[in-house]
Amino acid sequence: MPAENLRWETLQALKNSPKGRITYDPRWSERGEDILSGCKDVLSLSSRSGVVLERLGSSPLQKSCFLSCSPRGSCAGLSGENSTSASSSGSICELLGRPSAEREQTALKLRQEVHERLVAVVASSESEQLKRFEEFMELKQRQEFQSMRDMMDRETKESIGRQEKLKEEQRHRMKIINLRLREAEQQRLREAELERQRQADGRDRLRNLNTIQEEILQLNQLLEPSSGTGTDLGAYCTRGNQLCSQLSEVVRKTAEGEFPSVDDMTGAERALHEMRALIRLMQEDVAQAPEKKKNDEEEEERRSKHEQLQAQQEAHKKAARVSPKRKRKRKVGGAEDGTLRWFKELQESAARCALSFEQLNAAKDAQTKKLKLELQKASSIPVSQISSNSGSQLREIFDKIDKLLSGRSVVSGGRNISTSQHPQGLDFVSFKLAEKFVKQGEEEVASHHEAAFPIAVVASGVWELHPRVGELFLAHLHKKCPYSVPHYPPMKDGTPVEEYQRILGYRVDDSGVEGQDSFLKRMSGMIRLYAAVIQLKWPYGSKQAAAPHGLNHGWRWLAQMLNMEPLADITATLLFDFLEVCGNALMKQYQTQFWKLIVLLKEEYFPRIEAVTSSGQMGSVIRLKQFLQTSLQSRQIRPPKGQLSSMFWGS
Repeated sequence: MPAENLRWETLQALKNSPKGRITYDPRWSERGEDILSGCKDVLSLSSRSGVVLERLGSSPLQKSCFLSCSPRGSCAGLSGENSTSASSSGSICELLGRPSAEREQTALKLRQEVHERLVAVVASSESEQLKRFEEFMELKQRQEFQSMRDMMDRETKESIGRQEKLKEEQRHRMKIINLRLREAEQQRLREAELERQRQADGRDRLRNLNTIQEEILQLNQLLEPSSGTGTDLGAYCTRGNQLCSQLSEVVRKTAEGEFPSVDDMTGAERALHEMRALIRLMQEDVAQAPEKKKNDEEEEERRSKHEQLQAQQEAHKKAARVSPKRKRKRKVGGAEDGTLRWFKELQESAARCALSFEQLNAAKDAQTKKLKLELQKASSIPVSQISSNSGSQLREIFDKIDKLLSGRSVVSGGRNISTSQHPQGLDFVSFKLAEKFVKQGEEEVASHHEAAFPIAVVASGVWELHPRVGELFLAHLHKKCPYSVPHYPPMKDGTPVEEYQRILGYRVDDSGVEGQDSFLKRMSGMIRLYAAVIQLKWPYGSKQAAAPHGLNHGWRWLAQMLNMEPLADITATLLFDFLEVCGNALMKQYQTQFWKLIVLLKEEYFPRIEAVTSSGQMGSVIRLKQFLQTSLQSRQIRPPKGQLSSMFWGS
């Protein structure tokens, strides 16, 4: 409609007026001003309003507009739905009959009133919008303030957390420092205690050295030549004087303020032992000179057994010629030089240990005898009680043995007993305990193969905490079963047949030599115990420490066995027993190298075993052959029967 266009032109004119260009100042409240102060001034029409009115006056559309006005209608050019605009339009219509000048002035006033009302409406709308805007800005400010406060709270919490963390780290560092200080103090105390113990041990060794020298000098007086004995004692006197001089060199060092060392005491004890042996030999020579030779019957029997052993050695030599290409790489009987030295050192150490508690062993007073008996029971009974019933029972037995070896009191025979009750108690218990472990292998394991594992795991645990017991265990094992070295002792010239059979491990008593079946059974039990020891470790010991006598010794034993010429019956039996117990563990440890060794055993070494085996001794050979064939076909060795599982230790 034309009135519609006129209205928008009017509004455009108002917008372009100074009052229409209102700007918002966000700081009006700070200056104390009213936000609508600019809208309260007296309104006035711009210079262009006259032109608009002239156009309205001269436009024919105006007439149509005025003519279309009715009491119920409204002038759309001024206000669509406003009742005041309708009345103004009615007034304008009434002015049509008035003179022109008066009509224009009246129309101008009416138009001005309409404009004022419009401005008031616009101002009111703008005021409401401004309030909403202020509320929006206040909301933004509150949100920013809240966000800043939240950020400050987070930073505060993070700062507090960092401070707590720093405090915790500081406390941790202080704990570490205090712990190190305590450790340093404990180390200092231990060193001081070790120094006091060293001084005490040195004084004890000095007293023992003086006692040994006194006894040697007294024994040397017995070697003085005397008439009427019928025996030349010159050699004995010379050796006795040498032993006295040897001991004097050790005593001379102590005169300079030094304590005798352990090696000095070992040499002194060895000299005393040799002096005692010298006295015994001298007394035997004097008392039994006419009886040195045995009767012809015994000599004939000895010669016969000697010929049998020579025939057996000839069979070994014959077997050595089966494979000439490998003849130089194999030894007929003896172990390798390094292994033989190790074997001899262990035997000497065991002999020194036995010599160290000779006084306790030969005690005559009742109290000492009773103490010796109780110590022997305390060391042997727990080993006899070892079984695979439950892990808790096995641990109790181990703890009792550990207490005994550590010098603590244990209950035996209804009374408290301790190795500290006698100076030689620890050596005696260690020797007897190792001897008992080997005896269990010789008897219990020989009869019940599965018993090897509980006995071996306790022996391994004791070996880990008390290495000397482990060395004595090996010494006893090697002495009773030289094949565990491995070593086939050769027969030396002049050695009696019975003595050589004892060296080979046979039991020899008044009734004669034990049978071959009994001998093989005992050797089998001890080899099975040894094979179990090298693969087991006490589960409650140190996790970082290696096994005291691990699988590398099993590999060494097997390799050296294949480098020695086989013996009839015994070699096949021991190889089968060893591989049945330890083969699975060696397979897992050495893998390809292990299978190469098994192939070598089957293809090259097994024919040598067959060559020295008679028809009546083929049982062990057949068992070994079947074992090797089954293992190589399946490329697997089954775990041994009786092996202790993880569930066992929870029982």
